[in-house]
Amino acid sequence: MYKFSETFLKREIALIIIFWVVGFLMMTGSAFGLSEVYKDNIYDPGKLKPVDSTLKVKVGEKAPDFTLPSVVGKKITLSQFKGQKNVVISFVPAAWTPVCSDQWPGYKIVEDIFKNNDAILLGITVDSIPTLFAWTRQMGKLWFPVLSDFWPHGQVADRYGVLRSDGISERALFIIDKQGVLRYAYVDDINKRPDLKLLVTELRKLNAQ
Repeated sequence: MYKFSETFLKREIALIIIFWVVGFLMMTGSAFGLSEVYKDNIYDPGKLKPVDSTLKVKVGEKAPDFTLPSVVGKKITLSQFKGQKNVVISFVPAAWTPVCSDQWPGYKIVEDIFKNNDAILLGITVDSIPTLFAWTRQMGKLWFPVLSDFWPHGQVADRYGVLRSDGISERALFIIDKQGVLRYAYVDDINKRPDLKLLVTELRKLNAQ
């Protein structure tokens, strides 16, 4: 069984604390040097129905494969990481919305958590490439691939069972191990950012097996 050193655990705890501090600052508009123009362009959809879909995947079963275009111009296929990396898929509802614009930049300062757990993060929305290009440039450089599930619209989100009736995706997280098996599925209130501590805990479980 894989054992974590005290120094390693302290480092990850510190990173989580920093994550939430930065998240709070971002909500006040003071973090990462966000311009007034950027903040003025954030659309607030108001409170949405917490969950508006039914999962079509089950933990312990093989995760549906997919290929999607990324913002940087190349296509990413889930199965290309088989045998190499654990994969975390982060579905967010829509570009240029408050919680989404807070969630993804927050992952910038916890890249080491993913590296330490031999995992890669894939961000997916149903927005088009031009929309995602503009949005991610305004957020600042993200270390993980950002993928467009725009056409056929929401096909991957629907395959996983997280496409809402209004055409956007749930705020969802899936962890897939190196064998391509789904090990964790999170779909909760779309109005709230997922708790990073839960994600870290599930990633550690994979390394402890």
